[in-house]
Order: sequence, then structure tokens, then C-alpha cells
Amino acid sequence: MNKYGRMAIRHWEKTDPDRFQQIPESDRETFFTELGERAEMEIQQLQDQLAGPDPAAESYLEKVVRLNMARLQAEERVLAELILIPPPS
Repeated sequence: MNKYGRMAIRHWEKTDPDRFQQIPESDRETFFTELGERAEMEIQQLQDQLAGPDPAAESYLEKVVRLNMARLQAEERVLAELILIPPPS
């Protein structure tokens, strides 16, 4: 299980324990493993889109900053969508 799957488990247990308990215990590892893998894939795809192609005159440090910012933005969006569920109303 990747870091996003582990993050989801911790968050779901704390934020919405009833929803967490609805997932049968025997299926939880598979559910959160697949959720984490989906999040990783969507983050990578969005990061690539946000980063765009390498500009011709870009320095190494500029590229590192651009790629890091794209990763952070992608994580923020995807985690809000898939991993960091809101508390029940």
C-alpha cells in the first residue's frame, strides 16, 4: 500500500468512522490499496499536465521548482477529491 492509501485509512478512521466501518474488514486493505494507486496515477497525470513542456531557457533550479509546484498542486487537488473526505454532515 502506498502513502496515499495509508493516508486515506488514517483520515477516514478519524473523520468518518461510520463510513470507514461500512467497508468490510476483509476488504479494507484491497480498497485502500486500490484507492492509493488511483490517487498516485491521477496525481502523476495531473502533475504532467500542470508542469507542461520544458521551456528552452529554463535552468535546472527553475525546472525543479516548476516540477515541485506541479506535484504539490496535483496532490492538493487529487487528495481533496479522493483521500481527504469531508466529515459527515
